[in-house]
Amino acid sequence: MTTPAQTESTEAQAPTSVVLTDVAAQKVKALIEQEGRDDLRLRVAVQPGGCSGLRYQLFFDERSLDGDVVSDFDGVEVVVDRMSAPYLAGATIDFADRIDAQGFTIDNPNAGNSCACGDSFS
Repeated sequence: MTTPAQTESTEAQAPTSVVLTDVAAQKVKALIEQEGRDDLRLRVAVQPGGCSGLRYQLFFDERSLDGDVVSDFDGVEVVVDRMSAPYLAGATIDFADRIDAQGFTIDNPNAGNSCACGDSFS
């Protein structure tokens, strides 16, 4: 039998935002330094479009929007707007620089289907 306290602690451990790997955080930090600005954060969003219905957007942003979910990874702030947050909860953003993969990748447990290009999902 589970007590209410046990249920609450289990729910608190559920992922509520994205995870940025150490490699991706280092790359984001380097890109922000190249921009020469210290007010930028990585914004991750989901927008309608793409082959599978929804597509990812990653860009630097200085804005703060009402309802943003903000996470800090070794000094790199990652921001997700409140509409995108449910689609991205528990997603991991990584950076690859190999011959078979290059750029930022998103491993999203909420994606039922994704297209071959990896830029969109449903």
